Amino acid sequence: MTSMQASHCLLPSCPHIISSRVLRRANSQQQHRQARRPVVTQAASQGSTFGQLFRVTTYGTSHGLGVGCIVDGCPPRLPITVEEIQGDLDRRRPGQSRITTPRKESDTCQIVSGVSESGWTEGDPIHITVPNATQRSQDYAEMEVAYRPSHADATYDMKYGTRAVAGGGRASARETIGRVAAGAIAKKLLKQVCGTEVLGYVSRVKDVESDVDVDAVSSEQIESNAVRCPDTDAAEQMYKVIDDIRKKGDSCGGEVTCIVRNCPKGLGAPVFGKLEAELAGALMSLPASKGFEIGSGFAGSRLLGSEHNDEFYMAPDGQIRTRTNRSGGVQGGISNGENIVLRIAFKPTATISRNQKTVGRAGVDMELRARGRHDPCVVPRAVPMVEAMVALVLADHLLQHFAQCELLPRQDSISPDTSIAHQFKRKDSSLQEAAASH
Repeated sequence: MTSMQASHCLLPSCPHIISSRVLRRANSQQQHRQARRPVVTQAASQGSTFGQLFRVTTYGTSHGLGVGCIVDGCPPRLPITVEEIQGDLDRRRPGQSRITTPRKESDTCQIVSGVSESGWTEGDPIHITVPNATQRSQDYAEMEVAYRPSHADATYDMKYGTRAVAGGGRASARETIGRVAAGAIAKKLLKQVCGTEVLGYVSRVKDVESDVDVDAVSSEQIESNAVRCPDTDAAEQMYKVIDDIRKKGDSCGGEVTCIVRNCPKGLGAPVFGKLEAELAGALMSLPASKGFEIGSGFAGSRLLGSEHNDEFYMAPDGQIRTRTNRSGGVQGGISNGENIVLRIAFKPTATISRNQKTVGRAGVDMELRARGRHDPCVVPRAVPMVEAMVALVLADHLLQHFAQCELLPRQDSISPDTSIAHQFKRKDSSLQEAAASH
C-alpha cells in the first residue's frame, strides 16, 4: 500500500495505519530505553600508534620491565642491523655526561621479529625491545601523593583516574626509545631509496644561541661534544649553563634544529595531509616540546611577500630550484626538493629538586621537592628523538607517494623538472623500460 493509499484509508483496523499518538509513545519509549543504556564509544587508537603506511606502536614505561616498539609496514628486503639501531639508541641513552640524567642504562636493543638472520626485513611487523635495568621506584614516593608542577601527573589522573607513579609512566622520555629505534629503520629506508639524510643538532640552550651553516654541517661536527652543538664556542657556553643550573637543582630549555637533505620532491599532500602539518604533529608529540617552526617560521610573518617569496630558476642539471629557502623545503604542503629546515623548542624539565608549591591527590595545598634522576636540560638527548620523528613522517609519506604517484611511468609528466622521473634509486628498471617501449 502506498503512502497516499494509507492516508485515505479510514478503517481503524487497517494494519498499515499507526496513529500519531501511538508513534509518539513508541518513540518516547525507545528514547527512554536508549537513555538507560550505557554509552559505549570506540576509538581506533589510544595515542600509542603513529603513521598511516609506515606504522609504529611504542609500548612500555620507565619503571616497567622494558620498553620498545613494533614497526608495521616496512618494505621487505631492506638491509638493517642491530648495530645500526643501537647507534641511535646510544645517542639517546641516559648517563652520557654530567649534563644528562645520571640514570645508567645500556639500552641494549634486541630485534625479536621481522628481520632475518642475514639482516633483511621480511615484510612482517618488526618487534624491537629494550629492557629496563636500573629502576628506582622509591624515588617517587612523594609524587604518589603530590603532583609535579607542569608535569603530566595531574592531567593523567584527570583523564584516566589512575596513573603509573614511578617514572611517570608513559609520560617518561623512556617511551621515546621505541621511536628512536623505529626512526633508525626509517632513516635507513630513506637513505637506501632516495639518498635522504636527516641531521639534528642543538641550536640554543636557554639564552645561548649558535651560529651554524645548515647546508654544510656534518654529523661528525654535531657529535663532537656532549651538547651536540656543532658551533664549538657556543657548545662550551651551553655546557657551562646547563651544568651551573644542574648544581642549583633547577633545569632549562632549548631548541633543536633539524635539516633534511636530498628529500624527494612530492612528499606530502594538499589540505589535511600537508607535510609541515605532519611534521609539526610528530615533533609536538615529543615530551617537553613547546614550539615548532619550519623555514622562516614566525619571523617570516614580519616580511613582505616580495621579501619572503623563494624565486625559482632552472638549474644546469634540469632541476627546478629556488634561489632562497624561506619555505623550508615545503610549499603547498608538498616537498620541493630543497633542504627541509625546521626547529623545535623544548621547555625546561618539569621535575626539579627545589621546593615548589603544588596540590596533592587529596586536594590539599602542599610543597613538593622532587627526587629521582632527571635531565637538567633535555635538548642534548632530544636530538636523536627529533631525527627519528622527522624520519618516520618522511618514510610514511614516501610509501604514500609511491602508492599513489609512482606506479605508472612519469616520462610524460608536464613538469619541466627532469629529475622527478628518476629521483628514486630503484634496483630494477622495469617501469622505465615499460615507459620507453610505450
